[in-house]
Order: sequence, then structure tokens, then C-alpha cells
Amino acid sequence: MRGLVDYTDYLIVCTGQTPRQTKAIADEIRLQMKNEHGVVARKVEGAREGDWILIDLLDVVVHVFTPEARDFYRLDRLWRDAPRETYVAAAS
Repeated sequence: MRGLVDYTDYLIVCTGQTPRQTKAIADEIRLQMKNEHGVVARKVEGAREGDWILIDLLDVVVHVFTPEARDFYRLDRLWRDAPRETYVAAAS
């Protein structure tokens, strides 16, 4: 996101299959950032509903969507000019 916006360096967009799963993903991101890097989220929005959870970690902004919310808001399309990397979770 560097060079495209002033408010963050990285934008992470990920998907959980249900609101319960998005909440678990967001909780784990917050826990790991605190435990491993000493970074506490500046702001978290949408955690109650779970369809779209935004975690503001200053240099990194994380969006955790359900598939329906991700399709509706289309952040991938909005920021299509940003450099991108894709990660797929390993099967357990």
C-alpha cells in the first residue's frame, strides 16, 4: 500500500467461511501480534457481527471477511493496482 495511501503500509484481506470463523481468525491475529511482536491493535471494528472485521495495527490494516461480505465490498478490486501476494492456508 506504500505509495498508494498514507495511513498504512500493508493491507491484508482474508476470508473465513462463517462469522464465527472470522472472529476466530481476528482473535488469533490480535493474539499473535501482541505475543510475538508486542503490537496491540489500535482499533477493531465489526467483531461483534463478524461479517467484516477490521483490525488497525497502524502499519498493517487487516480485513477479515465472510465470503458474502468480501464479494459485496470487493476490496480486491478497489485496490487492484497495489502489489499483491497470495497465501493459501496449508491443509491440516
